[in-house]
Amino acid sequence: MKSSLRISLKTGEKIFINGAVLKVDRKVGLEFLNDVTFLLENHVLQPEDASTPLRQLYFIVQMMLINPDGADQAQAMFRKSVVMLLNCFQNEQILTDLKHIDAMVTEGRVFEALKTIRTLYKLEDEILSNRQMPVETLEQITKEIAPWR
Repeated sequence: MKSSLRISLKTGEKIFINGAVLKVDRKVGLEFLNDVTFLLENHVLQPEDASTPLRQLYFIVQMMLINPDGADQAQAMFRKSVVMLLNCFQNEQILTDLKHIDAMVTEGRVFEALKTIRTLYKLEDEILSNRQMPVETLEQITKEIAPWR
């Protein structure tokens, strides 16, 4: 048997477990004794915060965890988005990581994909602030992905 995972939640915190949202009314410790898919509240991106191409990709991937019933639809949108991003970004690190993220999602390693996307936010912010991606490209990506939010 795999070792258990123990997490602590503060009063009022939420945790998303296998598509369910739980909110605790007091400080609590949880121990997962088997495999479970979960996201802590501070890792959940709200729709209004999905304002850049990689944050939009993150939002789509997180929907695979938060809403298992809609995972197929999220997966289809993910595929479309990854192809679009691979064609738009020119930065080698982002391109390499996008390919790795695609492989992780394909292999069902969605949580790891989310962690990798988060590591790219700073680089994406630099690219966008330096206008290294044409505004038209950014607008096209946003137009394609925005209905998902």
